[in-house]
Amino acid sequence: MNNSNMMCDLKTGVCGPGDEEQMEMIDFNLQSPKITLYYATDPICSHCWALEPVLNRFILQYGQYFNVKTIMGGLLSSWHGFADVSNGIQQPSDVAEHWREVGLHSRMPIDGSLWKNNPILSSYPPSRVYKVIQNIYPGKENEFLRQAREAVFAFNQNIGEEQTLVDIVNNIGLNGEKIVADAALGSAQDLLEQDFELAGRLGVRGFPTIIMVNEENKGVKIVGARSLEAYVNGLQQVYNGDVKAENVPSLSELIKEGNILFSKEIEVLYDIESSDMESFIATEMIEGSYSIKRVLGESYVVS
Repeated sequence: MNNSNMMCDLKTGVCGPGDEEQMEMIDFNLQSPKITLYYATDPICSHCWALEPVLNRFILQYGQYFNVKTIMGGLLSSWHGFADVSNGIQQPSDVAEHWREVGLHSRMPIDGSLWKNNPILSSYPPSRVYKVIQNIYPGKENEFLRQAREAVFAFNQNIGEEQTLVDIVNNIGLNGEKIVADAALGSAQDLLEQDFELAGRLGVRGFPTIIMVNEENKGVKIVGARSLEAYVNGLQQVYNGDVKAENVPSLSELIKEGNILFSKEIEVLYDIESSDMESFIATEMIEGSYSIKRVLGESYVVS
């Protein structure tokens, strides 16, 4: 037997004579993302929470075309002099009804009663924690942001309080006491101010705002929680061509230990009706590997 061209085929798993050319010229200049997606947000932005299902699907399916840079926007420095007249908000208790309406409309569960009995005094503390984690443990900051949003919106926890933040950071496997202490330092505020400055240069005036910029510094700005099609169309404009969607990972891949997906997110990710959600989960997940729970009238699945 001629052993000069033996190989194990990656697709078939069969080992034997190969049919590859002895030598082949290959271009390894693999295309990398040339687009930056700036996501201006805030930990207590209710419309950002409503956007989670669509934005997560957009990133999962089209993230190969861009790099995401999340910017903390500073929604609430304090209640001194703050008012959101367009939404009828002049004091903390006014936020409760606004959040309730956003939750009902989006079906991303929002409690909001904390605004009446234990209001958040500023969104800066969780924003600073985000920046500290981003600076020291890049890649973990968005895990923190997601769990902070679950805590405040669905489970009615005050993420402006130190102990709540410590618990969330501990839950993502980091030292909560240390990071929350670091977030109280002036250096953490300096990092946050850099985000505020960048948001200003980008012309951000509200949240959520998505800005996609290509290598020619041409871009699109999309303000507010929009449809998946709006973001895909914006990406096509800055990419200057058609873009191809990747497959959404399986539910079992997304539901890892400790992660939560709410019903609305599953419906958006997999194009299913709410009435089919539980049967879909049963076909996608191994029996006994998950549980379905309910909060504020909505279902969620956790491993």
